Amino acid sequence: MATEHALIQEAKARMDKALGHSRDLLKNIRTSRASAALIEHIRVDYYGAPTPLTQMAQISVPEPRQLLIKPFDMTAIKEIDRAIQKSDLGISPENDGKVIRLTMPPLSGEQRKKYAAKAKDLIEEGRVALRNTRRDVNKEADALHKAGGCTEDEHKRLLEDIQKTLKDFESLMNELQERKTREILEE
Repeated sequence: MATEHALIQEAKARMDKALGHSRDLLKNIRTSRASAALIEHIRVDYYGAPTPLTQMAQISVPEPRQLLIKPFDMTAIKEIDRAIQKSDLGISPENDGKVIRLTMPPLSGEQRKKYAAKAKDLIEEGRVALRNTRRDVNKEADALHKAGGCTEDEHKRLLEDIQKTLKDFESLMNELQERKTREILEE
């Protein structure tokens, strides 16, 4: 049976994982600025195998609204171009045969609102994951108490510690949402 300390550590580890997952998902949401994270998830058909773009090319940000993709293997440039066009970015790549440029068009007010709402939805999914973790760890704490592994006072304190951990991680989620929303809404 798990100890009180182990339960708190498990809760923190699982909640940290949920926070990290939400952070990774938010990287894929477009803002006014160019970011290599926008295209890192794109997979390119390279000799029949779906290969991450980051393994095939150097990605840089030469200007605030532009991404520059320089393939390591120039024969793959057409496949990279095709993969970017198939992605849901909504940006047409400019291919000069040596490098691919992606110029980020400014976001309209409606697009900004849509992306901000998408960020809010992703964060809400993260909050649900946090609450599910609390529920699971609370069940384990109840089982520990029923098995005689802790006293009534220790059980009550353990549940309070789990709730405090949840609140700490929810505030981190809120900060993450506010920061991303600010990035999306800035001109």
